[in-house]
Amino acid sequence: MAKKFEVKASDLRLICDPKIFKFKNTSEVKPLDTVIGQERAVQAIDFGLNMEDPGYNIFVTGLASTGKSTIVRDLVNQHAKRLPTPDDLCLVNNFKDEFRPKAIVVPPGIAIQFSKKLKRAIERLKKELPEIFEDDAYLKKLSKLKNTFAQQHHSLFEQLEAYAAEKDLYIEQTETDFQTIPMVDGQPITPEEFSALPAKARAKIEENLLLVQAEIEATAMEMDKKNLTLHADVEKLMDTYALSVVKKRLRPMRREFKACEAIVAHLKSVQEHIVENFNLFIPPNKGETPPPEHQPRNSDAAFQQYEVNVLVDQESTKGAPVIFESNPTFYNVFGRIEKRAFMGTINTDFTMVQTGSMLSANGGYLIMEIDSVMMNPYVWETLKRTLRTKCLQIEDIPEETGFGTTSLKPEPIPLDVKVILLGSYDIFEIIQSEDPRFNKIFKVRADFDSEVDRTPRTIQQYARFIARVCREENLLPFTPRGVSLMVEYGEKYVSNKYKLSIRFGPILGILKEADYWARKSNARQVTDKHVIKAFNDHRFRHNLYEHKMHESYLDNTIMIDVKGAVIGQVNALAVYQIGEFAFGRPARITAETFMGKQGVVNIEREAELSGSTHDKGVLILSGYLGRTFAQQHPLSLSISITFEQNYYGIDGDSASSTELYAIISSLADMPIKQGIAVTGSVNQKGKIQAIGDVNQKVEGFFEVCKEKGITGRQGVIIPAANVQNLMLKKEVVDAVKNKKFRIYRVSTVEEGTEILTGVPSGKPNKKGMYPKGTVYGAVQEKLREYIKHSEKLKKETEDEAE
Repeated sequence: MAKKFEVKASDLRLICDPKIFKFKNTSEVKPLDTVIGQERAVQAIDFGLNMEDPGYNIFVTGLASTGKSTIVRDLVNQHAKRLPTPDDLCLVNNFKDEFRPKAIVVPPGIAIQFSKKLKRAIERLKKELPEIFEDDAYLKKLSKLKNTFAQQHHSLFEQLEAYAAEKDLYIEQTETDFQTIPMVDGQPITPEEFSALPAKARAKIEENLLLVQAEIEATAMEMDKKNLTLHADVEKLMDTYALSVVKKRLRPMRREFKACEAIVAHLKSVQEHIVENFNLFIPPNKGETPPPEHQPRNSDAAFQQYEVNVLVDQESTKGAPVIFESNPTFYNVFGRIEKRAFMGTINTDFTMVQTGSMLSANGGYLIMEIDSVMMNPYVWETLKRTLRTKCLQIEDIPEETGFGTTSLKPEPIPLDVKVILLGSYDIFEIIQSEDPRFNKIFKVRADFDSEVDRTPRTIQQYARFIARVCREENLLPFTPRGVSLMVEYGEKYVSNKYKLSIRFGPILGILKEADYWARKSNARQVTDKHVIKAFNDHRFRHNLYEHKMHESYLDNTIMIDVKGAVIGQVNALAVYQIGEFAFGRPARITAETFMGKQGVVNIEREAELSGSTHDKGVLILSGYLGRTFAQQHPLSLSISITFEQNYYGIDGDSASSTELYAIISSLADMPIKQGIAVTGSVNQKGKIQAIGDVNQKVEGFFEVCKEKGITGRQGVIIPAANVQNLMLKKEVVDAVKNKKFRIYRVSTVEEGTEILTGVPSGKPNKKGMYPKGTVYGAVQEKLREYIKHSEKLKKETEDEAE
């Protein structure tokens, strides 16, 4: 009866024939230079890269290890090489407002030259400016100005003395003032002699003193005017000589960079500032001390204002820049303004402004991982604002500014960069639903697949991929048998005989491990034996928990029967996931049915150990039981169902068919074969639906049977829809070939019931009644007995009440 449901051994695993490969080893194969199975993602990326309108930034989604990062970088780099190289970017001092430095754009490769040549020019001016003020021609003109002033000063004093003499007064010039002394008969007199004079004579002298004092004040004012004129003439003379030197020194740079208006404009500002502040270039012992406002904080700071801060240098860039930011902190992405401690305060200047990856990628492409972006405060919101405004503002994080801190606010920098974010499906869905601006900024989604159709072309591409890895990673070449096993591994990784995995991360790991074992055995190429060794050793390193659990089955710590038959008891199959490693294990499900009206009682749910999907699967059972057995009479029973020895949470509906078999067995009083485990979900129509991890479940039960003793009557029932997912290990396939183990495929609950009980399920007649001698007939009989007993008890209760 069950034989017709058995799956053939040839359907348990799809073998890749090594003969399809026409090479001795992969050293003879042309390495893969294309992308396998990612046509949709590649097309989307190409569209996004070529779309120049704002907002067409790219968000790349896909599972881990699908090669998103590598493929995206390769595609972007190829595209960027065809684009023009963007301009360099410099930050220079704003001489009108030092807290608002200016950003200037210069042709690619020019920024460093400009910076070096301007610095060299300033260094030469440090020498040339002091020298010009020691030049004979300058000194002669300066001496002439001073002599002219001295003559004018002397002439004014002589006039003042003559006027005083007419008034019988003598003027004596001190360091700070003029002193008047009365004279009698042409001789100065002392204060005592003045006091002894007649009153009329004293009055006359005092009158003359007032007149001379007024003349002194007028003369002093005139001298001050002459002094100011001298200073102005000297300053004009120095400016003229300074301007000639600065002009001469900067003229070659003006000529060299005349095509760049920004550089020419800055050189003009530099020239004006140096001429106005030439004292900065004069050592203290060479001239007058500069006024306080021109005194530098230190000798270096005085000349830092003339430096050029090169933010972006594209000299070595070919095409557009492509930047992958692995640590997208706020400062790494948007730049920072560094600080220095000075005299108890924190100061900065434009030379301490540092660029970030956003500016480095200006004119090109910036690639980041969204997980890392979201982990860093302020980055996501600033990124959106920057892309929306197409301007970058280099600034401090608000919470890091405080008292005693001097900061800058550089002018906003125009930005033309396309951002490519890499992330998972989950985070994409969250951002898309929660952030209303997301779709306006990232209009292109590139979705990476994790599998590709298994075709002759993709199998050959697998071989070329292995050849590429061997060449890039310096691995030993793989033989056709080794490549065939890697193809089969690709099939098993996606649990589909008609697909191949393109999650190349795990595949790359196996290739490297197989190479390790080949080298350890002194082989010159990697064969199938080395690949198998890599598989087995990889599993051995990860399956300690699986081993411990199987020990629990052997010593009956966990009770599992693989022989005999029991009413209301079925072996379900569960999967444990520990990191990247998954393994199957059997779990006993029991069901008890009795009179009552509670319906199906899920003990896991009552104990709060059941997830929502599992709860749904249990509720579906009531629908199936009602549809099948309650068309004539209501279901009047209670069912208790549980996973035995389960002390942790459980979820998923892959055991719903197993639970239904246990209920039917209990109702029919027919035992279930314990050597057959079951997996598969069920719908209300009784159809068996596909489940996940079918290979791990089958292999997990096979291991338990092998350890407890293979009888030849053991096996697993799986949904028919999962046959295409079978890629069982060779040991299980050989056991099926030798009739020591069996795999059954079912499409309905009735088929599974027949296999488990060995009794036909039965087909209803027109009245919905199942024949005797069938499982469902026995169930109907039990339900009728429940109804009779219920009616009898009800009547007895009513009689007692009367």
